[in-house]
Amino acid sequence: MKFTIGYRTLKTAVGAGLAIAIAEWLKLDFYTSAGILTILCIKITKKRSVISSWERFAACLLGILFAAGFFTLIGYHFYALTLLLILFIPTTVAFNLKEGIITSSVIILHLYTLQKISWSIVLNEVSIIVIGIGMGLIMNLYMPSMEKTLLNMQKELETRYKKIFHEFHLYLAHNNHEWDGKEITECADLISNAKSHAFRDVENHFLRYENQYYHYFKMREKQFEIIQRMLPILSSIDKTYIQGEKLGEFFERLGAAVHPGNTAALFLDDLERIRQEFREMHLPKDRQEFETRSKLYQLLQDIEDYLLIKKRFKINDGPNS
Repeated sequence: MKFTIGYRTLKTAVGAGLAIAIAEWLKLDFYTSAGILTILCIKITKKRSVISSWERFAACLLGILFAAGFFTLIGYHFYALTLLLILFIPTTVAFNLKEGIITSSVIILHLYTLQKISWSIVLNEVSIIVIGIGMGLIMNLYMPSMEKTLLNMQKELETRYKKIFHEFHLYLAHNNHEWDGKEITECADLISNAKSHAFRDVENHFLRYENQYYHYFKMREKQFEIIQRMLPILSSIDKTYIQGEKLGEFFERLGAAVHPGNTAALFLDDLERIRQEFREMHLPKDRQEFETRSKLYQLLQDIEDYLLIKKRFKINDGPNS
């Protein structure tokens, strides 16, 4: 079993400890609750942490108001607490404060335990809330950069694209059937993870609403859909033809040029030349060759769609373009 301590674990532990220490130093009642609040407010991104903190803070204040009203009017009885929670929880949901239900319920239980409400008690609870949430926000000010991770994911994806096109070349030009196709599954997983990481990077910057890598991986995802579309066409071609060899060589060149830069226009010109050569060839000798040529023409169209996606991809949208 692998045992690791990540930066988020460290932040949570240190933040909770500091929050409890400050609350205890101030001689607050229920001071350990400050640590619980800190733990709950440390999220995987800065934006989520701020949203969570706001929801918890607002819900706690709302909980104090509910507790003051119900316990003053009905008294400190279990049925008063039950009725309070029955009405309080839907109210927090209605105000979109779902994150704060647990923490505000703890504050309400503090007041129920004390069996009284005064300004000093309210100040005690608000102090715990401010210390706990504030420490969580401070701990979440640092988020490690994802630039290196995203760049590595980009390189890994491009390596697999190259491998896929190389296998397409071997199949069409040399009738090689030995490829196990594992890169297809790997690409799907890589794209999904990379988009998730890129979106998380956006949420770690308050003034950034998009990520250059997210656009890049979204573009690759669209291309990948076309690559998947090519697979059944390729697998149905069971014999080597001169047209297939030419297209296979094109795939080899295309794979070698997979990188962040935009060279799609050059390949579109090459593709048009290949299409023209196909038109000028002699007519098919038999039905099998006719069907094969039809499939190769379909591959030409799919390749064109693949290249057009990259051509429309703005230079300033992509990393290192």
